Amino acid sequence: MISVVVPACNEGRVIGRLLGGLVSSAEPGELEVIVVANGCSDDTVDVASSFGPPVRVLNIGAASKPKALAVGDREASGFPRVYVDADVELSTGDLRALRDALERPGVLAAAPERELVMTGRPWPVRWHYDVWTRLPEVRRGLFGRGVIGFSQEGHARIAGLPPVVADDLAVSLAFTPQERAVVAEARAVIHPPKTVGDLLRRRARTVEGIAQLDRTAGTHDANSSRTSPADLLAMARREPRIAPRVAVFLTVALSARLLAQRAVRRNDYSAWWRDESSRQ
Repeated sequence: MISVVVPACNEGRVIGRLLGGLVSSAEPGELEVIVVANGCSDDTVDVASSFGPPVRVLNIGAASKPKALAVGDREASGFPRVYVDADVELSTGDLRALRDALERPGVLAAAPERELVMTGRPWPVRWHYDVWTRLPEVRRGLFGRGVIGFSQEGHARIAGLPPVVADDLAVSLAFTPQERAVVAEARAVIHPPKTVGDLLRRRARTVEGIAQLDRTAGTHDANSSRTSPADLLAMARREPRIAPRVAVFLTVALSARLLAQRAVRRNDYSAWWRDESSRQ
């Protein structure tokens, strides 16, 4: 049985599209989906509960993704164990493809390919992601996909990681390239921000997350996930037509760093930069 844990805080507008895809063609006993509503003031609980089995809904008061993941983990009983953000889309077939990958010898963690919905996004957002999706570590890593699955052995490795903002990046860095897999047969539909302001907030959260990883004992060095100006310059030389897009990417990166600098300086990562536009 595949166990799926979905932390959800005020995701009533989008969680239905995720759950509908997850259970659309599931066989009896094939899935358990545990939605952990945390700090919700909207109809997340009602929407998730309307699906019935195999979806089970837990409701906790604190708005805390780490706590929601821990609660869901305690209730889950199957492997592979798959953690899914409430604002993505994933199907039963995608879960099966992840399961098959995690049954291969040596594969401890797996994630799907990304499918970015760019309809209605302004050109700076589209140009930013056009560059971001070309970055080698973004292509190879498990982060930024909204979905990560683990074998039982892989789950044991990440169980002791401390809670951090960039939890998917920390998890990706916990495995060697040989131990993790990006599964071509699985695809997560991701909804990027619809405004430049929300893109900046999302990227500022990433900056804070990497800074926190650098300062947190027990996590791996995040340097391998960073992109240097030299990497971007090389990209622009290889593909001269995207040079303007590289300039936009750099502008977003620098602006996000300015937004995040106060939190980084104070070592305070309690604020949550949430993108609301993609949930409309």
